[in-house]
Amino acid sequence: MDFTHLLRPSSFDELMGQEHLSDKDAPLRILCEKLSLGHSFFYGPAGCGKTSIARIISKKMELPFYEFNATSLKVEQLRKIFEQYKNTLQKPLIFIDEVHRLSKNQQEVLLPVMENNTVLIMGASTENPFFSLTSAIRSRSMLFELKYIENSSLLKLLEKAIKHAGLAIDEDASEYLVASSGGDARSMLKLLEFASSIKTHITLELLKSLRPNALSVGSSEAGVHYDLTSALIKSIRGSDADAAIYYLARLIDGGESAAFIARRLVILASEDVGNANPQALTLTTSTLTSVSQIGYPEAKIILAQAVIYLCASPKSNSAYLAINKAEQAINDGLMLEIPKNITQKNIGYLYPHDFGGYVKQDYLSKPLKFVDLKDVGYEKKMKEWMLRIKDS
Repeated sequence: MDFTHLLRPSSFDELMGQEHLSDKDAPLRILCEKLSLGHSFFYGPAGCGKTSIARIISKKMELPFYEFNATSLKVEQLRKIFEQYKNTLQKPLIFIDEVHRLSKNQQEVLLPVMENNTVLIMGASTENPFFSLTSAIRSRSMLFELKYIENSSLLKLLEKAIKHAGLAIDEDASEYLVASSGGDARSMLKLLEFASSIKTHITLELLKSLRPNALSVGSSEAGVHYDLTSALIKSIRGSDADAAIYYLARLIDGGESAAFIARRLVILASEDVGNANPQALTLTTSTLTSVSQIGYPEAKIILAQAVIYLCASPKSNSAYLAINKAEQAINDGLMLEIPKNITQKNIGYLYPHDFGGYVKQDYLSKPLKFVDLKDVGYEKKMKEWMLRIKDS
């Protein structure tokens, strides 16, 4: 039994998990029901309803529906449809999956019909197509993001499928079927379909024989990639080692490169730990070198060590704040003349080492304050030293 086909939603009310698009007060639905919806592109994880929404729109707006995949789409196919509807009052809806794979030539073919609105163009992608579509395409269309389907919505869909097919399912099997699908409705229904072809009583043992491990949400899709990276950084900044290790594991499990993660840790070592623990920059730089030479699976241990070290380090963003303040001052037009004593001519320059390591002299033509050292970690010692020498 093809559950994916049988349970495909045919209206906005039947669509699950995308309430921000399907609710009665959602802008997308309002535009569709008023027959005012323009060219649109949908992006989000697999199995979340992108194609279903396009079909619902086609049905609601009473438009002929043509579905293509960008990987196999030929320009001639499009031109035939354009010609077919050239002198008619009817407007077709052309839906293109994997839209981020459209070539520049294919996108250029779409421009004229998008401009004169003789065809409604819609596309879907697991990646944000904003970066792959030309500016001309983007300016003529709207972009809508879909989310992973929550487990509560997946459970409702599962219960509907079980009832429709007259199946029996154990409670632990139901929980596993939902939890192991990673927010992907199609994946859940496909596993149920395979299992029901073997037995009408679905057990946990049967499901695990078909899917031994839960599907990973992964990090290949742009949105998830950046969300997981953000969660890792914020967890380290907040000194929550358990959370940081969890998100590190998610990134690794999702196929993220060890070098990318290590580069982010190097940046964090300066931005968020800074001089509160200067050794953090040394350790993360060493981490970057190590994982680049070693690779997975051993690289995950090195990354974990660095993450825990950063979590347990005192935090200071004084370097980050200082350079931002200085850059802003320069952008605002603060261009000071360099004092002659520190130019190449050395006119009146006092060599600090001749005075025990410090001597008072002008380094700016007017006083400025960008650096504010904090009373944390090693930075506290740095602050005390700076204050001591200036008071001497």
